[in-house]
Amino acid sequence: MKSIATVKVGFLNDPDPAKRGVVAVRDIPIPELGDEEVKIKVAYCSICGSDPHVIGGIFGWAPPYGLGHEVSGVIVELGKVAAKGKLKVGDRVAGNFLHFCGKCYYCRNGQQQFCENIPEGNAGMAEYTVWNESQVYKLPDEISLRKGCLLEPTSIAVRIADKINMKVGKRIAINGSGPIGLLTLQVLKMYGATSLTIFEPVEERRKAALAFGADFAVDPFAEDITAKAMALTEGRGYDVVIDASGAVKAVAALPGIAAKGGMVLYAGMYPNSFEMPLNLYQYCYTNEITVTGFYVSPYTYPRALQLLPKMKLDPFIEKSFPIDQPEEAFAAQMSGKYLKILIECNPDLANK
Repeated sequence: MKSIATVKVGFLNDPDPAKRGVVAVRDIPIPELGDEEVKIKVAYCSICGSDPHVIGGIFGWAPPYGLGHEVSGVIVELGKVAAKGKLKVGDRVAGNFLHFCGKCYYCRNGQQQFCENIPEGNAGMAEYTVWNESQVYKLPDEISLRKGCLLEPTSIAVRIADKINMKVGKRIAINGSGPIGLLTLQVLKMYGATSLTIFEPVEERRKAALAFGADFAVDPFAEDITAKAMALTEGRGYDVVIDASGAVKAVAALPGIAAKGGMVLYAGMYPNSFEMPLNLYQYCYTNEITVTGFYVSPYTYPRALQLLPKMKLDPFIEKSFPIDQPEEAFAAQMSGKYLKILIECNPDLANK
């Protein structure tokens, strides 16, 4: 079967072609089906913001099994045990690309994200993938497969709401209005966030943020974000500041716009060698700010699934490429012209 994989790691936008990361279609065997597993004919796999970073090598690793984890598709086969559950052949599904063991210390301690036995996964940017039945969720009838591949990034927005202990009336700032920033904005708007502010240098994405319910959209290149934040929050700062940009040049200033007793959540993925200075006396001692992050999104998928029909998703699914055009797809992703790029893995499922 066809699968998209990283065949050379390097910066995608390097002017020297010899130094660029390269993706390509390769032929690999269809994964074997275990007793508890489900074989999915993949309809769409959307490109995550982390995928170009993987190709660029900034994390120091690349998955050996191929790219892609934001998947939707149709079940074509069930393992012996999986066939005894609620899933059936023909179900339209999406799900969690990680299979937590449920047996280790962390899984039994309510911390699945630290599971000690997560197996190596199968690629999502492929014609077929195989997941454990525990990873798979049947899509609501009103959610197309094109939208269904956004279940995984929507689960991230739900995890962010969990992590910040969201309450009605909290003042919220989000740095970056890419897919995660805009999905999180929608979720927190439902929660009753106030002074909901997006910091984003790209005008089209600021407009998108306002259309999705932001109260304010600020260009951090044109305005001083600290002065603007204080003007918008009566001089107190935001109860929660979320970085959804992953931009290392943008993150150091964020503790300075958090309110006393507030939280700064670094929700992007950053180079594994990146270190950021932090004035512990000013922020953690005097102002009691909590600085934290998170890793993946356990315990969120059932709730994210319920939210999908309530989310504005059309702007995220405007552009797609067939699986045979990976270089063009990733070039479009890197251009910033689109909120999301989708890979069409099986064209016969395009309208399901």
